[in-house]
Amino acid sequence: MNTRLPWLIAVISLLVALAAMAYAFYPRHAQSPAAHPPAMPDEPKVLYWYDPMAPQQHFDRPGKSPFMDMDLVPRYAEGEAESPGIRVDANVAQNLGMRLARVTQQHFSQTLDVSGVLTFDARNVALVQARSNGFVERVYARAPEDLVAKGAPLADLLVPEWGAVQEEFLALRGLGQPALLTAARQRMRLAGMPGELIARVEKTGKVQAIWTVTAPIAGVLESLEVREGMTLVAGQPLARINGLSTVWLEIAVPEAQSAGLAAGQTVEAHLPALPGEILHGRIAALLPLASLDSRSVRIRVELPNTHARLRPGMTAQVQLQPGSERSVLVVPSEAVIRTGKRNLVMLAEAAGRYRPVEIRIGRDTGDFTEVLDGLAEGQQVVASGQFLLDSEASLRGLGVPSSDRRAVAAQPALHESEGTIVGLEGGLIAISHGPFKSLGMPGMSMPFPLADPALATGLAVGDRVRFAVEQTDDGLLIRRIEKLPAVGHEGHQP
Repeated sequence: MNTRLPWLIAVISLLVALAAMAYAFYPRHAQSPAAHPPAMPDEPKVLYWYDPMAPQQHFDRPGKSPFMDMDLVPRYAEGEAESPGIRVDANVAQNLGMRLARVTQQHFSQTLDVSGVLTFDARNVALVQARSNGFVERVYARAPEDLVAKGAPLADLLVPEWGAVQEEFLALRGLGQPALLTAARQRMRLAGMPGELIARVEKTGKVQAIWTVTAPIAGVLESLEVREGMTLVAGQPLARINGLSTVWLEIAVPEAQSAGLAAGQTVEAHLPALPGEILHGRIAALLPLASLDSRSVRIRVELPNTHARLRPGMTAQVQLQPGSERSVLVVPSEAVIRTGKRNLVMLAEAAGRYRPVEIRIGRDTGDFTEVLDGLAEGQQVVASGQFLLDSEASLRGLGVPSSDRRAVAAQPALHESEGTIVGLEGGLIAISHGPFKSLGMPGMSMPFPLADPALATGLAVGDRVRFAVEQTDDGLLIRRIEKLPAVGHEGHQP
């Protein structure tokens, strides 16, 4: 024991010496906690990466989405105490193609370009009927769709009853009894004789056994219902003539763009049959019944046809300007997210944060949408890529009251687009579609699940379809789909 004690004492002495040296050389400011430099704030922690088209699937590292040809989006851990919204890194926003647009004041002069068809003026119609029982003695060389002038002969009729009253009138002329002569003239009128035939009897003093039916107006002979030898009864139709001094231009305007249209507004029409010529007319009426099939408002325009160059059945391109030009607040139409129950935009704020804002919209020109409430001039909104932010906002419930979310869940918002079917397999339908304007989602080709497999009944690859989708946690789900007419089929554009 005595031999080990000096060795143990030496080891302890060495440890004490080393400790003293470490204390001597350690920085003085490190010895005091109060002297530590302030810690740098931590960067937002990424919880996971996900594909906005399939937000329920989480990934532990960035990369390409296995579902779509796009990069995965990071989901950051952000405290509830922070300002409401979604934070997107600037590099991520650039990779996603997000584009901002400023809320501006513009002179809102909406011009609608629609198509129309010329038709007959239904007010300028003449019906020719038999005025009494008789027989057809002669039919002139006329046929339906012939152009006839006013007073052109159509047929010669023999009316026996008229011969008797004419003889009575002529017999009373020599008696010098004005009262009896007036009564005889009245009997001819009551028998159905036209005024010009009565005047001819008085002028010639002879019985006019044959009555020549003539065209009361100039126009198109739509129908001619007489043949030689026919027996006629009073009131029987003989001919129908449509006048051509004016024609109607009937057009259909989407109901969402019909606000501001009124009778009396001027219209410019361009006809393929009259290249380089502009026709001017006025809106005669906004018809009271809208078209249920095309969801459009029908408008009637009157056009003068002095030289009879306008023919019913011709087509025309029409320019309308609903309302007067005025300065209003506008945003790009692609920035508006239409959920079916409300209209939202993704408002860009400082530090790369975005939040959904509900707005009230007015007229839409296609490029710009009028903002009635919810935004101020100079603010910035997301004009491209906002469907990614909307998907994230929907997951978090930002800016949406719980009662409103329950109502939306009960009646999910549908988003419409059109496209061509490129594949049908395993309960999925692949569609090359145009943009979903209400989602801010660009056009692309992608597969969609069907809410009901029966929706695909009667559909085939190559069919043009209009369809509506619901945005769910599993992606976009087709709730409604309908086949569109083939290209070239006459109809209204959506």
